[in-house]
Amino acid sequence: MVYTKSEFLYLTLHELTLASIDYKRRKKNYLLQKYVKTDLNRIKHEIMKMKILLFVFLLLSIAIIEFSGCKKEDAVQTVNMGSGTGIITALNCGTTTNIGTLTVGTAASGVSISIPYNGGNGGMYSGQTVTSTGVTGLTASLVAGTFATGAGNLIYTITGTPITAGTASFALNIGGQTCILNSAVNPGDSTASCGAINVHNPNLAYGSMTDQDGNTYKTTIIGNQEWMAENLKASHYRNGDLIPVVIYNLTWSGLSTGATCWYNNDSATYNCPYGKLYNWYTVADPRKVCPTGWHVPTDAEWTTLIDYLGGEPVAGGKMKSTGTQYWLSPNTDAVNSYGFSSLPGGLRKDGGPFRFNGDYGFWWSSTNDFGNLAWLRCLYYDYGFVTRFSDYKEMGLSIRCLRD
Repeated sequence: MVYTKSEFLYLTLHELTLASIDYKRRKKNYLLQKYVKTDLNRIKHEIMKMKILLFVFLLLSIAIIEFSGCKKEDAVQTVNMGSGTGIITALNCGTTTNIGTLTVGTAASGVSISIPYNGGNGGMYSGQTVTSTGVTGLTASLVAGTFATGAGNLIYTITGTPITAGTASFALNIGGQTCILNSAVNPGDSTASCGAINVHNPNLAYGSMTDQDGNTYKTTIIGNQEWMAENLKASHYRNGDLIPVVIYNLTWSGLSTGATCWYNNDSATYNCPYGKLYNWYTVADPRKVCPTGWHVPTDAEWTTLIDYLGGEPVAGGKMKSTGTQYWLSPNTDAVNSYGFSSLPGGLRKDGGPFRFNGDYGFWWSSTNDFGNLAWLRCLYYDYGFVTRFSDYKEMGLSIRCLRD
């Protein structure tokens, strides 16, 4: 038979009372039989033992009753907590309502996605933050709340800056259901900082930097390096000293100090987007041609870039801007996959004449070869490779700065 808490306590006390009465009766009989007063001390001792045993029994009985009550209360609490857990029967990531748009290289602002669900039990759910895959750089955040009874919607807020165009995917897991939430990231702007169109890869996110003259440039991270994604246009050294603009061929050919120019001495046509041409003495000048925090890459640093892109036979195509607006046709293998966005700025020969704009692009390293030669890199309109060779320091070539 199973007793309630109150029944059990009543029976226990009743049994204790009967036991006490029986003991007193036996005590009286004992005394009458013995008639010996000297045994009173022993009797008192026996009584005390019995009282102690009864008291311990009572404490144990109360403890058993209390423990039984706690277990019942705990069971009730567990059931109550379970009933508050949110559960749904379906999460419909394929049918969403989107507010705002995502664009590569632009921080998400006011972007949210509403996802419908079915079979809600009215229980609570916790907040969560999910990072994107595919297109990275984004997070989807949900504030804690309560499921509706039946159908409802969950609203995720999208934050961060997507680093490429394409599809950002979020793996959701809530209310016992999972699904993949996909969100489109739109291409960005292919325009160069100076305004020339179709220079950059619109599917990539670019950084930016500013030179000592206030010119701004897009930058791109390739491996562990951050490069300017446009050719330098600076007219001053880092300390503010002017870099001489030399027009005449005879003067140019006789220089052993820094100098700059525009292709064909035509700044209006060639400054944007090709930038300026500089002799190697400008690169070597201790006043520095790149802005603070940047430098002209060494030959080894150029090699690091080329190796990361797969080596000389294939790296050139990955570095060139696409299309034939700036490069001559066919602009072989040009994909600009990492945003380097190289352009065929041509060169000024050591004797002064200009050559190869549209055909080839040339960029100085800061590394001397020997004598009057320094190392450089060259890209071609009709090949997808990049070449390394040294040439005369009086040559006028393009410059890309690399972050320190």
